[in-house]
Amino acid sequence: MLAVTDFTLEAQRLLRDETQFKWYVVTLLVLVLYVYAVEVERRRWDVVLAGLAFWLADWINEIVNSLVLHFSDRAALWTTTGDTAYLILIGLTIEISLMFAISGVVFAKILPEDRRAKLLGLPNRLTLALGFSLFAVFVEVLLNGTGYFHWEYWWWNFPFVLPIVVFGYLWFFLIAAYVYDLPDNRRRLRVVGAMAALVAGALLAFGPVLGWI
Repeated sequence: MLAVTDFTLEAQRLLRDETQFKWYVVTLLVLVLYVYAVEVERRRWDVVLAGLAFWLADWINEIVNSLVLHFSDRAALWTTTGDTAYLILIGLTIEISLMFAISGVVFAKILPEDRRAKLLGLPNRLTLALGFSLFAVFVEVLLNGTGYFHWEYWWWNFPFVLPIVVFGYLWFFLIAAYVYDLPDNRRRLRVVGAMAALVAGALLAFGPVLGWI
């Protein structure tokens, strides 16, 4: 049986270690709150809920990633190490989570009002989602080169980045666009509420109850 990787052991030493806390997290949190407050002030609930859907989608991925580590007993699909104010899950720092909380709002705000309009010959939602996903994976490739963001498996690694594009990012953007395009806030709240319940239930079940993540 293959042994647990060195970078996994390093991340596990950092995992939920409150002594790593740094004050800049407070500033980042206020920045996120400001971004959402601006949209609430404008009563752009479509943007707010699309942003939350995007953020929750990342949480779902991060929980699955942590479960990969548990069941493989070797490595997650992606692992983060290095200096962080708080490592929430094996591949999720507090800085990354706050970044994703804003990213969905950014994406929603650039969506054309006409969802049926074509962009580069494709539905504009799909074109933009693909473009953002490719850029995000490009950033991950650069981060992987720093030695602080790790891939272990050949099928989730450079140059085999298609699974990362599709399952690592594309569906985040598509669910954000879907929520944004729903005809009323009640339906948006149902989707976001279901995602929030799934995330909360999974964190509770796989965290304190089972101790898997």
